[in-house]
Amino acid sequence: MTGVTFPKSLWAETAPPRALAPALDADRDADTVIIGAGFTGLSAALELARAGQRVVVLEAMAVGWGASGRNNGQVIPTMTAAEPDAIAARYGAAGQRFARLIGNSASVLFDIARREGILERAEAEQTGWFQPAHSPGRVRLSQKRVEAWSRFGFPAQFLDREATSALLGSDFWYGGMLNPTGGHINPLALARALAGAAESHGAVIHEATPVTGWQRDGAGWIVTAQTGRKVRARHLLVCTNAYTGEIVPRMARRLAHSIVPVLSWQMSTPPLPEALRQTILPGRQAVSDTRGDLRFFRYDARGRLITGGVVIGSHDVARRVAAKASANLAEAFPALGVQQMTHVWSGYLGMTWDRFPRIHSLGPGGWTWIGCNGRGVALGVSLGREMARAVSGHALDSLALPLSEPRPLPFHAIARRIAPGYLAWLRRKDRTEPK
Repeated sequence: MTGVTFPKSLWAETAPPRALAPALDADRDADTVIIGAGFTGLSAALELARAGQRVVVLEAMAVGWGASGRNNGQVIPTMTAAEPDAIAARYGAAGQRFARLIGNSASVLFDIARREGILERAEAEQTGWFQPAHSPGRVRLSQKRVEAWSRFGFPAQFLDREATSALLGSDFWYGGMLNPTGGHINPLALARALAGAAESHGAVIHEATPVTGWQRDGAGWIVTAQTGRKVRARHLLVCTNAYTGEIVPRMARRLAHSIVPVLSWQMSTPPLPEALRQTILPGRQAVSDTRGDLRFFRYDARGRLITGGVVIGSHDVARRVAAKASANLAEAFPALGVQQMTHVWSGYLGMTWDRFPRIHSLGPGGWTWIGCNGRGVALGVSLGREMARAVSGHALDSLALPLSEPRPLPFHAIARRIAPGYLAWLRRKDRTEPK
């Protein structure tokens, strides 16, 4: 890919190729300018282009270069810790709409893929998402989550230990919550397919085009690229999430400092023999358990188990995190043995202190959201569509956009350095039962 070095990963090897779009080399006018070609920006571009808007997307590197092309690919219609009732309590009616958007987010992603004819290209499988309870005390937590999401109208199901063992092919867990609308995708393949779909409807994407800033100008916005070229538009969407401030540090410092980017590691086993795949996770669901030090896995289209993890410290991290993930899999699935990972890669996810995502108005016709907290696949696609509706004139009181002001974290640089140590606290918490 000329001009951009793409991060090595399993997804970079297996996603259908995409030619790099030309960088912005002249000033342009648009109805909406979008910064960032990840799931949110591409989903918004697709929605707006389908509605007939002139859309320009500016991407600093390449489509899917950031978190959207590096994650595990699990399509999860919940948040990590923000429960639907808590979201509604914090934000009122807007929070209720946002909770429903989260609960519907996996279906939105798969429905868009079906509509645009990109299911196969994105290796999209709506096989369900399962959250097994890692201790007896977490079983009650799973039951409460099922009850909460059911009240909001979503088809969450509680599985007891026997049903959990049958679904997973392991008696390592104690029960859990199954959401049949979830599943998994090849994330880079999905990003590239969404880009192609948006372009087919008339959106224009410029890659290798870092943005240095934006400003309100009369009735619209001016976005300036690093080259000095500008895009003038009535509407602005900033869709950079965990990579806000990573490529151009001064682009949006106040926004970037409201989250802590945390490095998350992903990896893959070799393709497993069919006999193992018939007994280990035979239904091919996506799985993420209730630990803070998360255990998560799912199959890809070639029968590899895709898993990952986090370790403390910066020494020899790739080897140590692969060894940890391999040992975790072997503990739960003894027949699997200790697998040698064929691919190990990493990328940032954006964490907030309370693990609630943040949605901000930048001014008239300007929107952004930040803080995926490890749930950016389904949520990013759904929020892209929702912000597109905002700039298309839908009333705010009809949208799932609970607003807040950006609040930069004090001592942000220190928070970034100590964030990996949070894992030690999570491990201790995992060993205690909830009260």
